[in-house]
Amino acid sequence: MAGMDTNGIDESMEAQQSEQSTDAEEKIEGLDSEGASWGDYPIDDVLIRQENRTIHDVIRRIEQGNYVMTPEFQRDFIWTEDKQSKLIESVIMRIPLPVFYMAEDDKGRMVVVDGLQRLFTFNRFLTNGLRLTRLDHEALNGKSFSDLDSKLQNRVEDCNLIFYIIDAKVPERARLDIFERVNSGEPLSRQQMRNCLFMGQATRFLKEEAQTDVFIDATGGGLNKKTMRDREFVNRFCAFQLLGLEEYHGDMDEFLANCLRYMNNMEEARLSQLSDEFHRGLSNNRLLFERHAFRKHTPEQERRSVLNASLWDVMSTGLSHYVEERVEACAEALRLAFYTLMDDEEFNTAISYGTNDTKRVGYRFRMTQGIFKEILDAHTD
Repeated sequence: MAGMDTNGIDESMEAQQSEQSTDAEEKIEGLDSEGASWGDYPIDDVLIRQENRTIHDVIRRIEQGNYVMTPEFQRDFIWTEDKQSKLIESVIMRIPLPVFYMAEDDKGRMVVVDGLQRLFTFNRFLTNGLRLTRLDHEALNGKSFSDLDSKLQNRVEDCNLIFYIIDAKVPERARLDIFERVNSGEPLSRQQMRNCLFMGQATRFLKEEAQTDVFIDATGGGLNKKTMRDREFVNRFCAFQLLGLEEYHGDMDEFLANCLRYMNNMEEARLSQLSDEFHRGLSNNRLLFERHAFRKHTPEQERRSVLNASLWDVMSTGLSHYVEERVEACAEALRLAFYTLMDDEEFNTAISYGTNDTKRVGYRFRMTQGIFKEILDAHTD
């Protein structure tokens, strides 16, 4: 289909290639609950407009690539031919259809929030890829679009569809919350939504880095590929590494989205450098803490704790600026300083509760950066 990005069609196959990738996601610490109260949003800022379009017009826009209809966002096409046929029959019988929900991205394209299966069906039928089957109206069975008489062809093409479009200016949290509310299929994670809204070199970077051995090894393979939790962790590293703490204002959804916008416009050389920094940060953490990297633990602890997203943010970025030789030379001092932090009640609170709060984010970054500066920057070969 024209306009489709086929990245991710083999996502389920990739997930099976590693025994560490499972549908059951490991519990993660240090993440604030996602979403926000609707009372937090100014009423006039949630901008949703209504538009009416014919099926013919919609198919033309799909062919021009103006609709984002990617399997990574809305799952693989799963409707049976019987169900597809009944939809076309409903159109021919002039039965009203449910509304469609779309979201406008930064480039003016329409991201399909709810109604993808119906749009796939219309496109398939009008391009003669579907023959109607098992319908009550025997005269329609076995017919493709070109087999219909001109009267019925016009009826299908002229069918009016109602679209509710979420404006690109809607605040990021509100937009993602609207996605969750209106999507009638399997619930989507917020990273899956971001993956579609900001598709480009940024999302390809997240995908590629989440598949690297160094990432899987450092995280213990405990991040769910299906929900793109693994890519969310890569996204978090990139956001703090590229935008910096000063650009974080308490809204993690907006922060991660801004990062993807920024990355989509980056030079290839800078993306390559970012990849090197990412690998260095992961390798250094693995060197220091082995299987306990990015997890709360004590020196004597054998049982591995769950991943902590807040530790991930500060430790992955913090140790990305130092060569392995320097980290290895200061390993004992770094471990001792880390375990001292684990005994600090305020630091533990900052990585455990209300973790998106700007003061707590700032506190945990200042504490860890202070350690790295004191130990690593003062080290001389």
